[in-house]
Amino acid sequence: MTSETNTERPASAASGEKIVVASRSAAAPDSRLATRFLSLDDFQHAAKRHLPRQIFGYYAGAAETEQSLKANRASFQDLSFVPRVLANVAGRSTATRLFDTEYRLPFGIAPMGLSGLSTFQGDMVLARAALAENIPMIVSATSIMPLERLAAEGGARWFQAYLPGETERIDAMVDRVARAGFHTFVLTVDLPVPANRENNVRSGFSIPLKPSLRLFVDGVLHPSWTIGTFLKTVRHGLPRFENMDAFRGPPLLSRNLERQIGARDQLDWSHVARIRDRWKGRFVIKGLLSAADAARARESGVDGIIVSNHGGRQLDGAVAPMRVLHEIVEEKGAMTVMIDGGFRRGSDVLKALASGADFVFVGRPFLMSAVLGLGGVRHAISLLADEVGRNMAMLGVNRLKELDPSFLRKAP
Repeated sequence: MTSETNTERPASAASGEKIVVASRSAAAPDSRLATRFLSLDDFQHAAKRHLPRQIFGYYAGAAETEQSLKANRASFQDLSFVPRVLANVAGRSTATRLFDTEYRLPFGIAPMGLSGLSTFQGDMVLARAALAENIPMIVSATSIMPLERLAAEGGARWFQAYLPGETERIDAMVDRVARAGFHTFVLTVDLPVPANRENNVRSGFSIPLKPSLRLFVDGVLHPSWTIGTFLKTVRHGLPRFENMDAFRGPPLLSRNLERQIGARDQLDWSHVARIRDRWKGRFVIKGLLSAADAARARESGVDGIIVSNHGGRQLDGAVAPMRVLHEIVEEKGAMTVMIDGGFRRGSDVLKALASGADFVFVGRPFLMSAVLGLGGVRHAISLLADEVGRNMAMLGVNRLKELDPSFLRKAP
């Protein structure tokens, strides 16, 4: 039997406003989903069938040889568990405190661009699933729904930005996010230039989107996506990058799109200091892999960092986040250390926590589950939650804070 409880969590550090969210003490998956989807990997197979080849390739692919994408998954095999037994784990809890907020689980939804192409209003689907499950969801700068709406209707309170090295645009964007009621500003710093994503070229995907015969044929071959997502979306107007700047961005079909992005290769640590001075909420930098950069972030007054190689989508050959996590944790000081990249199982999440991470963000699997709508995302969350709780029992821990490196050994 599933019991429902109401949990209040802060909506805005500045306003003191409260949002009441449903927090499930046990999973209540749709019976149809429960028999078809047993792990997060199962959602990728469903998404591949449902989505046009171009969209699926954009979501699933990475840069060049996809070396870093593969390394992210392989990094979890570097570590083996050393469980404790006879620990009486009947009272275990997956609850996690991140900054000043209590969440039900030690993982959240990472920012993912163009989520609105996975299903109708995909950004809102992800936000509402996170709100219902009492986990954080980070709104992406490359979402196609205005951040104000995601905050007001979806309860989103984390926003991730890509910013050019232009002070006026930085100031205006920071102010826009603050006005919308977000309490955490996440600056992604590992995208000074666009990556070489050859898989997108081969599949026919591009930004800006270019209408083609191949795209048309693929849409015809995937009628449920074309009718249920694409046509429903364009009925409200051509999709745009709504949150790239302080003003409304250009449509995805616009030839001016690249010019509107700005000079990201000019962004530097002086801009971090400027954001820190202007932003009154929590400030997080995403995309660090170097302990030296983590120390620089700490000295800049950053509240937290997300150790990440952009899911293998930027520098091909960049080290897997799990393989440098211990070095970065040594430089954390008072900062909160979070991580993303290749997480698919509850065991992956627990290995990161035992290695010193405070929290984990998961990307692609939740995006793939969104093709099934709100129920799909909530089922994906429940699968990962069940794995975390089950593995806690087998590890012999009741609270996640009990985990430390003594529970791990380097695999031969």
